[in-house]
Order: sequence, then C-alpha cells, then structure tokens
Amino acid sequence: MKLPIFQVDAFANRVFAGNPAAVVLLEEWLPDEVLQGIAMENNLSETAFVVPRGGFFELRWFTPMVEVDLCGHATLASAYVLFRQGHASGEIVFETESGTLTVRQEGQLLAMDFPARPPRPIAGNASVTACLGAAPAELHAARDLLAVFATQADVAALEPDFAALAGLDEFAVIVTAPGDACDFVSRFFAPAVGIPEDPVTGSAHCTLVPYWSERLGKSELHAWQISARGGELFCEHRGDRVVLKGQA
Repeated sequence: MKLPIFQVDAFANRVFAGNPAAVVLLEEWLPDEVLQGIAMENNLSETAFVVPRGGFFELRWFTPMVEVDLCGHATLASAYVLFRQGHASGEIVFETESGTLTVRQEGQLLAMDFPARPPRPIAGNASVTACLGAAPAELHAARDLLAVFATQADVAALEPDFAALAGLDEFAVIVTAPGDACDFVSRFFAPAVGIPEDPVTGSAHCTLVPYWSERLGKSELHAWQISARGGELFCEHRGDRVVLKGQA
C-alpha cells in the first residue's frame, strides 16, 4: 500500500519554522490502529488524514499517541496541501469531530474558522505551580488549563517538569502573557499525549483568543507562540467562533 504524504511547516513563512505537520491523503478510511501507527511512525506533534467526500473533506488528527478532537496547525497544513495540489480553490470545508471547519485563501494567508473555547477562572493550583516552576497570576480552564503570567519574559523563562505535567488530569497546559511586540504570546505543553512542547498550537488559540479579546477589549489580535521554532497568528474573535490566520 502506497499513500501520498506531505510535511508542511504551518504558521510560518519559511521552512524550518512554525509547526511541522504530516498530511496523508486517503481515498477511504483505514483502520484506526493503522492511522495511529502512521502517526507514531511520523513522530510529529500531529498527522492529519483527509478523505474527499464530494463537496467537502473528512479530516482527523492523531498525535504519536492518541487521536485528538481539534488541531489547528494540521488543519492549516491540510488546506495548504489541498490548495497546492489542485483539489480545491478559494475555500475548503472540513467535517471533523469538532464540527464543520472552513479554510479560506486570503492572499498569502489561510483563514480558519474554528469554534471558540472560552476559559473560566478557577482557583490557583499548587500542583500546576510545581509543574511549571513558577506561579501564574491567573488560572483558567477550558479543554486545557490556561496559566496567565505577567510578562513575555516570564513565559519565555519557564522550564516545566514534563513528567509532572503528564500526570495532571487536563489534556494540556497553555501559558500566556501580554506580548512585547504583539497582543499576546503563549507556549503549549501536552506531554500526556506525546507532545512535551508544541511549536505552534491553533487549538490553544480557541481559548486564548476569547480570553485576550475580553481582557484587551478588541476583537482582532496579533499573537506569537514563542517556542524554539516560533509561529505567528492573526486572530479574530467572533462570538462563539474564532478566525485564525497564518501562512504555511
């Protein structure tokens, strides 16, 4: 069996930056254990699998360890491949576990329409502080924990205990702060699903954008994920949806 596979650097305007995702184009679904095996073999933070269904595409995402309910950078990568390979033009509709997701071409950017996942404030947690090695100023929860720090330097300086983070009940921990040259910065840790630190995380911005939109009183936001590879996102809060734009 031969399958076409592409590796795309998402949320980046050059190679060797942003977040690399694998995209595998299928004619029909393979058994889940085969999909998971391919993702484990690729050993990237996400492998996306795409099946055409007439006017739309079915899309699923796998880390090296588990299937996930939403992934931004691998959706961006999938759209990039489909546009570049001539399978679609202008707009792509994906049907996913998180509902219908659309991706539109806007010049050099790809604009993804995703569900918003606004966080709710929760009490401080000593175990989170111990895992991160520093106490956040605020702690919130959605699918992931959201730990808010005072400055970009605070976020950049974090050296988490990944083994301890993997023992938390939450899927992942997002850390964030106001940006020095943008609206906000973030990092994303998900060692429990095989991703110690993700380079650039679209799904995290489904929580980050509602939080920062309310805090800053603006709907359009410029974000950087300050991992070692780094990634840039242009974001918009639209009530129960967020628009995330980036290059690939």
